[in-house]
Amino acid sequence: MTVHPPIVGHCDELQDALTGFRASAHITERWGARLAAVLAGGGRLLAAGNGGSAAQAQHLTAEIVGRYRDDRPPFSAIALHADTSSTTAIANDYGVDEVFARQVRAHGRPGDVLMLLSTSGASANLLSAADAARAAGVRVWALTGPAPNPLMAGSDESLCVEAPTTATVQEIHLVAVHMVCAAFDAALEHAAARTVRGGHGGEARGGRGGEAQDGYGGERTHG
Repeated sequence: MTVHPPIVGHCDELQDALTGFRASAHITERWGARLAAVLAGGGRLLAAGNGGSAAQAQHLTAEIVGRYRDDRPPFSAIALHADTSSTTAIANDYGVDEVFARQVRAHGRPGDVLMLLSTSGASANLLSAADAARAAGVRVWALTGPAPNPLMAGSDESLCVEAPTTATVQEIHLVAVHMVCAAFDAALEHAAARTVRGGHGGEARGGRGGEAQDGYGGERTHG
């Protein structure tokens, strides 16, 4: 791995990581399209992370509930760590490892999506959340740092960023979040256009999560 000088070398490190990440762009496109099918069908996005990754997860849910670029209807997305009363009560009563898992059991329904962000891919509370989600029929996507890592193994799909520092991993995660949002909006626009043309645009509205309509497989994919 290339060793860069401090300060300005951060830009070079980011550029190296971004070049490698570009090959995984198709994963964010697929996630955005899948998310459009799930949310337009009445499903929900749950997201969680710790520290800086919590901020990234909340950035994602804000774009879904609000908007990314152009105006569109709001969709259901919850950043689990943002409910401070629930997280602190759960941590106090059940332990820190349960702060996200218990909320997943409360809010998650079959066909929903749980997005977990972690630079290490080893946070115990995220691993517990992944287990709870899969037990509830919620699909788990992980954005992590370098592979392999435990969260990658415990998710349905993962996108792993190869970068030497936490800061750079988080910066690429933000790029990934924006790419998912762009793909999400594009999929919604495409479905709306098909409906207007009188085509079969109902695949995003067939049922909660729409898993039978979009042909999405269950394979794990690691970027």
